[in-house]
Amino acid sequence: MSTDARDLASEQPFDGIRVVEFGQFVAVPFAAQLLSEGGAEVVKIEALEGDPTRRLAQLAPMESRIYLSRNRGKRSLPLHLRHEQAPQIIDALLSRADVALMNFRPGLAAQLGLDADTLRKKHPRLIIATVTPFGRYGPDAGLAGMDIVVQARSGLMVANGRQGEGRPLSGDPVSADYMAAMSLAFGIASALFRRTTTGKGGEVHASLMQAAMTLNNNQMLRVESADGPIHEESRRELAEMRSRGAPYAEQRMAQPSARARIMADIYFRTYTTSDGWLAVACGSTRLRAAFSLAIGLEDEYTGDDPNHHAEHYERLREAAEEIMQSRPTSEWETLLAEAGVPASRVLMPFEILDDPQVAANDMLYDLEHPQIGPVRILAPPVALDQDGFQQPPATKPFASETREILGQLGFADAQIDEFVELGVTRDSI
Repeated sequence: MSTDARDLASEQPFDGIRVVEFGQFVAVPFAAQLLSEGGAEVVKIEALEGDPTRRLAQLAPMESRIYLSRNRGKRSLPLHLRHEQAPQIIDALLSRADVALMNFRPGLAAQLGLDADTLRKKHPRLIIATVTPFGRYGPDAGLAGMDIVVQARSGLMVANGRQGEGRPLSGDPVSADYMAAMSLAFGIASALFRRTTTGKGGEVHASLMQAAMTLNNNQMLRVESADGPIHEESRRELAEMRSRGAPYAEQRMAQPSARARIMADIYFRTYTTSDGWLAVACGSTRLRAAFSLAIGLEDEYTGDDPNHHAEHYERLREAAEEIMQSRPTSEWETLLAEAGVPASRVLMPFEILDDPQVAANDMLYDLEHPQIGPVRILAPPVALDQDGFQQPPATKPFASETREILGQLGFADAQIDEFVELGVTRDSI
Protein backbone atom coordinates (compact mmCIF):
# COMPACT_ATOMS: atom_id res chain seq x y z
CA MET A 1 0.00 0.00 0.00
CA SER A 2 1.33 3.42 -0.92
CA THR A 3 1.76 6.24 1.59
CA ASP A 4 -1.15 8.10 0.00
CA ALA A 5 -3.38 5.04 0.30
CA ARG A 6 -2.46 4.63 3.98
CA ASP A 7 -3.23 8.28 4.65
CA LEU A 8 -6.59 7.94 2.93
CA ALA A 9 -7.45 4.77 4.82
CA SER A 10 -6.66 6.42 8.15
CA GLU A 11 -9.44 8.95 7.51
CA GLN A 12 -12.09 6.24 7.54
CA PRO A 13 -13.98 5.99 10.85
CA PHE A 14 -13.86 2.18 11.08
CA ASP A 15 -10.33 1.68 9.77
CA GLY A 16 -8.77 -1.20 11.72
CA ILE A 17 -12.12 -2.50 13.01
CA ARG A 18 -12.73 -6.19 12.34
CA VAL A 19 -16.27 -7.44 11.92
CA VAL A 20 -17.59 -10.99 11.70
CA GLU A 21 -21.05 -11.17 10.14
CA PHE A 22 -23.38 -14.09 10.78
CA GLY A 23 -26.20 -12.65 8.71
CA GLN A 24 -28.47 -13.22 5.78
CA PHE A 25 -31.28 -11.43 3.94
CA VAL A 26 -31.27 -7.66 4.73
CA ALA A 27 -30.76 -6.02 8.13
CA VAL A 28 -27.47 -7.52 9.30
CA PRO A 29 -25.83 -7.74 5.84
CA PHE A 30 -26.67 -4.10 5.09
CA ALA A 31 -25.42 -2.94 8.50
CA ALA A 32 -22.16 -4.79 7.85
CA GLN A 33 -21.91 -3.19 4.40
CA LEU A 34 -22.26 0.26 6.01
CA LEU A 35 -19.34 -0.57 8.33
CA SER A 36 -17.35 -1.81 5.35
CA GLU A 37 -17.97 1.46 3.53
CA GLY A 38 -16.49 3.18 6.56
CA GLY A 39 -13.30 1.10 6.37
CA ALA A 40 -14.06 -1.96 8.52
CA GLU A 41 -12.75 -5.37 7.51
CA VAL A 42 -15.84 -7.59 7.31
CA VAL A 43 -15.76 -11.38 7.08
CA LYS A 44 -19.19 -12.68 6.13
CA ILE A 45 -19.97 -16.20 7.32
CA GLU A 46 -22.19 -18.02 4.82
CA ALA A 47 -23.77 -21.45 4.77
CA LEU A 48 -21.95 -24.04 2.68
CA GLU A 49 -24.55 -23.49 -0.05
CA GLY A 50 -24.13 -19.71 0.24
CA ASP A 51 -26.37 -16.89 1.41
CA PRO A 52 -29.94 -17.61 0.21
CA THR A 53 -30.04 -14.35 -1.75
CA ARG A 54 -27.14 -15.50 -3.95
CA ARG A 55 -29.49 -17.87 -5.77
CA LEU A 56 -32.34 -15.42 -6.44
CA ALA A 57 -32.34 -14.69 -10.19
CA GLN A 58 -28.63 -15.36 -10.64
CA LEU A 59 -26.80 -13.15 -13.15
CA ALA A 60 -23.66 -15.29 -12.85
CA PRO A 61 -22.98 -18.38 -10.73
CA MET A 62 -23.85 -17.46 -7.11
CA GLU A 63 -24.22 -13.76 -7.96
CA SER A 64 -27.53 -11.89 -7.89
CA ARG A 65 -28.80 -8.33 -7.77
CA ILE A 66 -30.13 -8.78 -4.24
CA TYR A 67 -26.88 -10.25 -2.91
CA LEU A 68 -24.86 -7.48 -4.54
CA SER A 69 -27.11 -4.76 -3.09
CA ARG A 70 -26.08 -5.46 0.52
CA ASN A 71 -22.84 -7.44 0.54
CA ARG A 72 -20.19 -5.26 -1.06
CA GLY A 73 -16.75 -4.70 0.39
CA LYS A 74 -16.75 -7.96 2.37
CA ARG A 75 -14.77 -11.17 2.47
CA SER A 76 -16.83 -14.35 2.40
CA LEU A 77 -16.20 -17.58 4.30
CA PRO A 78 -18.49 -20.63 3.86
CA LEU A 79 -18.90 -22.45 7.17
CA HIS A 80 -21.05 -25.31 8.46
CA LEU A 81 -21.91 -23.78 11.84
CA ARG A 82 -23.23 -27.02 13.34
CA HIS A 83 -20.14 -29.05 12.48
CA GLU A 84 -18.22 -30.19 15.55
CA GLN A 85 -15.02 -28.57 14.23
CA ALA A 86 -16.62 -25.24 13.33
CA PRO A 87 -16.01 -23.73 16.82
CA GLN A 88 -12.25 -23.75 16.15
CA ILE A 89 -12.73 -21.40 13.23
CA ILE A 90 -15.38 -19.29 14.97
CA ASP A 91 -13.19 -18.80 18.04
CA ALA A 92 -10.23 -17.85 15.88
CA LEU A 93 -12.35 -15.26 14.07
CA LEU A 94 -13.93 -13.78 17.18
CA SER A 95 -10.70 -13.65 19.20
CA ARG A 96 -9.40 -11.01 16.77
CA ALA A 97 -12.72 -9.32 16.04
CA ASP A 98 -14.20 -6.10 17.38
CA VAL A 99 -17.80 -6.74 16.32
CA ALA A 100 -19.95 -9.82 15.82
CA LEU A 101 -23.16 -9.22 13.85
CA MET A 102 -25.98 -11.77 13.72
CA ASN A 103 -29.67 -12.21 12.92
CA PHE A 104 -30.27 -15.88 13.70
CA ARG A 105 -33.82 -17.04 14.15
CA PRO A 106 -34.90 -16.88 17.83
CA GLY A 107 -33.06 -19.45 19.96
CA LEU A 108 -30.50 -20.55 17.37
CA ALA A 109 -27.63 -18.36 18.62
CA ALA A 110 -27.80 -20.07 22.03
CA GLN A 111 -27.80 -23.51 20.40
CA LEU A 112 -24.62 -22.57 18.51
CA GLY A 113 -22.93 -21.00 21.53
CA LEU A 114 -23.11 -17.59 19.89
CA ASP A 115 -25.48 -15.90 22.32
CA ALA A 116 -24.34 -12.67 23.91
CA ASP A 117 -23.81 -14.09 27.41
CA THR A 118 -21.49 -16.82 26.13
CA LEU A 119 -19.54 -14.55 23.80
CA ARG A 120 -19.01 -11.77 26.33
CA LYS A 121 -17.47 -14.21 28.80
CA LYS A 122 -15.02 -15.42 26.15
CA HIS A 123 -14.38 -12.06 24.48
CA PRO A 124 -14.97 -9.16 26.89
CA ARG A 125 -13.99 -6.47 24.35
CA LEU A 126 -16.28 -7.86 21.66
CA ILE A 127 -19.38 -5.91 20.62
CA ILE A 128 -22.25 -8.30 19.87
CA ALA A 129 -24.88 -6.78 17.60
CA THR A 130 -28.14 -8.62 17.01
CA VAL A 131 -31.42 -8.16 15.18
CA THR A 132 -34.66 -9.88 16.11
CA PRO A 133 -38.10 -9.62 14.50
CA PHE A 134 -40.14 -8.54 17.55
CA GLY A 135 -37.62 -7.80 20.29
CA ARG A 136 -35.93 -10.05 22.84
CA TYR A 137 -38.75 -10.25 25.40
CA GLY A 138 -42.51 -10.66 25.60
CA PRO A 139 -45.06 -13.08 24.14
CA ASP A 140 -43.87 -12.70 20.53
CA ALA A 141 -40.12 -12.82 21.20
CA GLY A 142 -39.83 -16.41 19.99
CA LEU A 143 -41.70 -15.89 16.74
CA ALA A 144 -40.03 -15.85 13.35
CA GLY A 145 -40.62 -12.77 11.27
CA MET A 146 -39.49 -10.86 8.20
CA ASP A 147 -40.17 -7.35 6.94
CA ILE A 148 -43.66 -7.87 5.47
CA VAL A 149 -44.80 -9.68 8.63
CA VAL A 150 -43.42 -6.96 10.90
CA GLN A 151 -44.89 -4.18 8.75
CA ALA A 152 -48.28 -5.84 9.22
CA ARG A 153 -47.83 -6.39 12.99
CA SER A 154 -46.54 -2.87 13.69
CA GLY A 155 -49.20 -0.89 11.83
CA LEU A 156 -46.67 0.44 9.31
CA MET A 157 -48.37 -1.34 6.42
CA VAL A 158 -51.64 0.46 7.07
CA ALA A 159 -49.87 3.77 7.69
CA ASN A 160 -48.11 3.51 4.31
CA GLY A 161 -51.55 3.42 2.71
CA ARG A 162 -50.96 0.97 -0.10
CA GLN A 163 -53.95 -1.25 -0.88
CA GLY A 164 -55.31 -3.40 -3.67
CA GLU A 165 -57.94 -6.06 -4.22
CA GLY A 166 -59.59 -5.02 -0.98
CA ARG A 167 -56.62 -5.66 1.29
CA PRO A 168 -53.55 -3.86 2.64
CA LEU A 169 -50.37 -4.35 0.65
CA SER A 170 -46.70 -3.92 1.46
CA GLY A 171 -44.52 -1.95 -0.90
CA ASP A 172 -41.45 -3.45 -2.56
CA PRO A 173 -38.99 -1.65 -0.23
CA VAL A 174 -38.30 -3.71 2.89
CA SER A 175 -38.26 -0.50 4.88
CA ALA A 176 -38.29 -1.98 8.39
CA ASP A 177 -35.27 -4.11 7.51
CA TYR A 178 -33.27 -1.15 6.24
CA MET A 179 -34.24 1.04 9.18
CA ALA A 180 -33.12 -1.74 11.52
CA ALA A 181 -29.80 -1.90 9.66
CA MET A 182 -29.23 1.84 10.00
CA SER A 183 -30.16 1.70 13.70
CA LEU A 184 -27.84 -1.24 14.27
CA ALA A 185 -24.93 0.49 12.55
CA PHE A 186 -25.49 3.57 14.72
CA GLY A 187 -25.58 1.37 17.82
CA ILE A 188 -22.34 -0.36 16.84
CA ALA A 189 -20.60 2.99 16.27
CA SER A 190 -21.85 4.12 19.69
CA ALA A 191 -20.58 0.95 21.38
CA LEU A 192 -17.18 1.29 19.72
CA PHE A 193 -16.98 4.91 20.88
CA ARG A 194 -17.91 3.91 24.44
CA ARG A 195 -15.28 1.16 24.39
CA THR A 196 -12.54 3.74 23.83
CA THR A 197 -13.13 4.99 27.38
CA THR A 198 -14.33 1.84 29.18
CA GLY A 199 -12.26 -0.80 27.40
CA LYS A 200 -15.30 -3.05 27.48
CA GLY A 201 -17.43 -4.48 24.73
CA GLY A 202 -21.19 -4.58 24.88
CA GLU A 203 -24.42 -5.75 23.36
CA VAL A 204 -26.31 -3.81 20.70
CA HIS A 205 -29.78 -4.85 19.68
CA ALA A 206 -32.30 -3.63 17.13
CA SER A 207 -35.64 -5.18 16.23
CA LEU A 208 -37.60 -4.94 13.01
CA MET A 209 -40.64 -4.07 15.15
CA GLN A 210 -38.96 -1.04 16.72
CA ALA A 211 -37.58 -0.02 13.33
CA ALA A 212 -41.04 -0.13 11.77
CA MET A 213 -42.45 1.89 14.65
CA THR A 214 -39.67 4.45 14.23
CA LEU A 215 -40.60 4.87 10.59
CA ASN A 216 -44.17 5.43 11.79
CA ASN A 217 -42.98 7.88 14.43
CA ASN A 218 -45.64 10.53 13.76
CA GLN A 219 -48.37 8.12 14.85
CA MET A 220 -46.45 6.55 17.75
CA LEU A 221 -47.70 9.09 20.25
CA ARG A 222 -50.84 9.45 22.32
CA VAL A 223 -51.73 12.54 24.33
CA GLU A 224 -54.08 10.89 26.77
CA SER A 225 -56.28 13.94 27.39
CA ALA A 226 -56.74 14.61 23.67
CA ASP A 227 -56.32 11.21 22.02
CA GLY A 228 -57.43 8.73 24.69
CA PRO A 229 -61.19 9.03 24.07
CA ILE A 230 -60.66 9.11 20.29
CA HIS A 231 -58.56 5.96 20.34
CA GLU A 232 -61.07 4.19 22.58
CA GLU A 233 -63.91 5.04 20.21
CA SER A 234 -61.80 3.98 17.22
CA ARG A 235 -61.11 0.62 18.88
CA ARG A 236 -64.84 0.06 19.37
CA GLU A 237 -65.58 1.04 15.75
CA LEU A 238 -62.85 -1.25 14.47
CA ALA A 239 -64.07 -4.20 16.55
CA GLU A 240 -67.58 -3.72 15.20
CA MET A 241 -66.33 -3.49 11.60
CA ARG A 242 -64.25 -6.64 11.97
CA SER A 243 -67.12 -8.55 13.53
CA ARG A 244 -69.27 -7.95 10.45
CA GLY A 245 -66.44 -8.42 7.94
CA ALA A 246 -66.31 -4.82 6.74
CA PRO A 247 -64.01 -4.22 3.76
CA TYR A 248 -60.49 -2.97 4.41
CA ALA A 249 -61.14 0.49 2.94
CA GLU A 250 -63.86 1.02 5.54
CA GLN A 251 -61.80 -0.38 8.41
CA ARG A 252 -58.90 1.91 7.49
CA MET A 253 -61.16 4.92 8.10
CA ALA A 254 -61.20 3.96 11.79
CA GLN A 255 -57.49 4.79 12.00
CA PRO A 256 -57.12 8.20 13.69
CA SER A 257 -54.78 10.50 11.79
CA ALA A 258 -52.17 12.72 13.41
CA ARG A 259 -52.39 14.99 10.39
CA ALA A 260 -55.11 17.64 10.11
CA ARG A 261 -57.77 16.73 7.57
CA ILE A 262 -57.06 19.75 5.36
CA MET A 263 -53.41 18.71 5.17
CA ALA A 264 -54.31 15.31 3.72
CA ASP A 265 -57.11 16.72 1.57
CA ILE A 266 -55.37 19.75 0.07
CA TYR A 267 -51.94 20.74 1.30
CA PHE A 268 -50.01 17.52 1.96
CA ARG A 269 -50.88 15.01 -0.75
CA THR A 270 -50.44 13.92 -4.35
CA TYR A 271 -52.45 15.44 -7.19
CA THR A 272 -53.32 14.20 -10.65
CA THR A 273 -52.03 16.62 -13.28
CA SER A 274 -52.82 16.65 -17.00
CA ASP A 275 -49.97 14.22 -17.68
CA GLY A 276 -49.05 12.53 -14.40
CA TRP A 277 -48.93 13.12 -10.66
CA LEU A 278 -47.42 15.72 -8.36
CA ALA A 279 -46.71 15.61 -4.62
CA VAL A 280 -46.97 18.80 -2.58
CA ALA A 281 -46.03 19.42 1.05
CA CYS A 282 -47.25 22.60 2.73
CA GLY A 283 -46.45 22.10 6.40
CA SER A 284 -46.92 25.68 7.55
CA THR A 285 -49.42 28.50 7.23
CA ARG A 286 -46.97 30.41 5.02
CA LEU A 287 -46.59 27.48 2.64
CA ARG A 288 -50.34 26.90 2.49
CA ALA A 289 -50.85 30.54 1.56
CA ALA A 290 -48.06 30.37 -1.04
CA PHE A 291 -49.55 27.23 -2.61
CA SER A 292 -53.03 28.73 -2.74
CA LEU A 293 -51.74 31.92 -4.36
CA ALA A 294 -49.57 30.03 -6.87
CA ILE A 295 -52.37 27.84 -8.21
CA GLY A 296 -55.18 30.39 -7.88
CA LEU A 297 -56.99 28.73 -5.00
CA GLU A 298 -59.02 31.06 -2.78
CA ASP A 299 -58.57 29.94 0.83
CA GLU A 300 -59.37 32.77 3.20
CA TYR A 301 -58.89 30.51 6.24
CA THR A 302 -55.23 29.45 5.82
CA GLY A 303 -54.32 30.96 9.19
CA ASP A 304 -57.33 29.68 11.13
CA ASP A 305 -58.11 26.39 12.83
CA PRO A 306 -59.16 24.21 9.86
CA ASN A 307 -61.53 22.17 12.00
CA HIS A 308 -63.80 25.21 12.17
CA HIS A 309 -64.29 25.27 8.40
CA ALA A 310 -64.90 21.65 7.39
CA GLU A 311 -67.49 22.36 4.67
CA HIS A 312 -65.28 25.06 3.16
CA TYR A 313 -62.37 22.65 2.86
CA GLU A 314 -64.47 19.94 1.27
CA ARG A 315 -65.38 22.37 -1.51
CA LEU A 316 -61.80 23.60 -1.69
CA ARG A 317 -60.47 20.05 -2.16
CA GLU A 318 -62.61 19.57 -5.26
CA ALA A 319 -61.53 22.96 -6.61
CA ALA A 320 -57.85 22.21 -6.02
CA GLU A 321 -58.09 18.86 -7.79
CA GLU A 322 -59.74 20.47 -10.81
CA ILE A 323 -57.11 23.19 -11.00
CA MET A 324 -54.18 20.77 -10.73
CA GLN A 325 -55.54 18.64 -13.59
CA SER A 326 -55.48 21.66 -15.88
CA ARG A 327 -51.71 21.78 -16.43
CA PRO A 328 -48.83 19.33 -16.99
CA THR A 329 -46.58 18.31 -14.14
CA SER A 330 -43.51 20.25 -15.34
CA GLU A 331 -45.43 23.54 -15.35
CA TRP A 332 -46.64 23.01 -11.80
CA GLU A 333 -43.12 22.10 -10.66
CA THR A 334 -41.74 25.33 -12.09
CA LEU A 335 -44.54 27.47 -10.71
CA LEU A 336 -44.41 25.99 -7.22
CA ALA A 337 -40.60 26.11 -7.09
CA GLU A 338 -40.78 29.83 -7.82
CA ALA A 339 -43.28 30.16 -4.95
CA GLY A 340 -41.00 28.21 -2.60
CA VAL A 341 -43.48 25.37 -2.20
CA PRO A 342 -42.00 21.83 -1.86
CA ALA A 343 -43.32 19.81 -4.79
CA SER A 344 -42.17 17.01 -7.07
CA ARG A 345 -43.39 14.79 -9.85
CA VAL A 346 -43.90 11.14 -9.00
CA LEU A 347 -41.17 9.01 -10.58
CA MET A 348 -40.73 5.28 -10.98
CA PRO A 349 -37.77 3.83 -9.03
CA PHE A 350 -35.80 2.85 -12.15
CA GLU A 351 -35.97 6.45 -13.43
CA ILE A 352 -33.85 7.58 -10.48
CA LEU A 353 -30.90 5.58 -11.83
CA ASP A 354 -30.48 8.25 -14.52
CA ASP A 355 -31.61 11.29 -12.54
CA PRO A 356 -29.32 14.35 -12.91
CA GLN A 357 -29.84 15.42 -9.29
CA VAL A 358 -28.73 11.98 -8.11
CA ALA A 359 -25.70 12.11 -10.39
CA ALA A 360 -24.71 15.60 -9.21
CA ASN A 361 -24.53 14.36 -5.62
CA ASP A 362 -22.87 10.97 -6.29
CA MET A 363 -25.79 9.09 -4.77
CA LEU A 364 -25.08 6.19 -7.12
CA TYR A 365 -21.86 4.85 -8.59
CA ASP A 366 -20.84 2.52 -11.38
CA LEU A 367 -19.23 -0.68 -10.16
CA GLU A 368 -17.32 -2.93 -12.54
CA HIS A 369 -18.28 -6.43 -11.43
CA PRO A 370 -15.77 -9.07 -12.56
CA GLN A 371 -18.48 -11.60 -13.47
CA ILE A 372 -21.55 -9.48 -14.27
CA GLY A 373 -20.02 -6.40 -15.85
CA PRO A 374 -21.02 -2.75 -15.19
CA VAL A 375 -23.50 -2.26 -12.35
CA ARG A 376 -25.02 1.06 -11.29
CA ILE A 377 -25.56 0.83 -7.58
CA LEU A 378 -26.32 2.84 -4.46
CA ALA A 379 -23.45 4.82 -2.94
CA PRO A 380 -22.90 4.98 0.83
CA PRO A 381 -25.97 6.72 2.30
CA VAL A 382 -23.92 9.08 4.46
CA ALA A 383 -20.96 11.28 3.51
CA LEU A 384 -17.98 12.08 5.71
CA ASP A 385 -15.22 14.45 4.63
CA GLN A 386 -11.84 13.10 3.56
CA ASP A 387 -13.59 10.13 1.90
CA GLY A 388 -14.56 8.72 5.27
CA PHE A 389 -17.11 6.47 3.56
CA GLN A 390 -16.03 4.95 0.27
CA GLN A 391 -17.66 3.01 -2.54
CA PRO A 392 -16.93 -0.66 -1.89
CA PRO A 393 -16.12 -3.27 -4.54
CA ALA A 394 -18.11 -6.43 -5.07
CA THR A 395 -17.36 -9.36 -2.80
CA LYS A 396 -15.07 -11.86 -4.52
CA PRO A 397 -16.58 -15.06 -5.97
CA PHE A 398 -18.15 -17.40 -3.44
CA ALA A 399 -15.66 -19.64 -1.59
CA SER A 400 -12.67 -18.14 -3.41
CA GLU A 401 -11.17 -16.58 -0.25
CA THR A 402 -11.56 -19.55 2.10
CA ARG A 403 -7.93 -20.63 2.16
CA GLU A 404 -6.61 -17.09 2.45
CA ILE A 405 -8.89 -16.22 5.37
CA LEU A 406 -8.19 -19.43 7.27
CA GLY A 407 -4.47 -19.08 6.65
CA GLN A 408 -4.52 -15.58 8.11
CA LEU A 409 -6.27 -17.01 11.18
CA GLY A 410 -3.27 -19.29 11.72
CA PHE A 411 -4.53 -22.58 10.32
CA ALA A 412 -1.95 -24.66 8.43
CA ASP A 413 -2.59 -25.89 4.90
CA ALA A 414 -3.05 -29.47 6.09
CA GLN A 415 -5.68 -28.40 8.59
CA ILE A 416 -7.49 -26.34 5.96
CA ASP A 417 -7.45 -29.40 3.67
CA GLU A 418 -9.06 -31.40 6.48
CA PHE A 419 -11.74 -28.75 7.06
CA VAL A 420 -12.64 -28.86 3.37
CA GLU A 421 -12.60 -32.66 3.24
CA LEU A 422 -14.83 -32.97 6.33
CA GLY A 423 -17.35 -30.43 5.05
CA VAL A 424 -16.63 -27.77 7.68
CA THR A 425 -16.02 -25.31 4.87
CA ARG A 426 -15.48 -25.27 1.10
CA ASP A 427 -12.97 -23.64 -1.20
CA SER A 428 -14.85 -23.75 -4.50
CA ILE A 429 -18.39 -23.51 -5.83
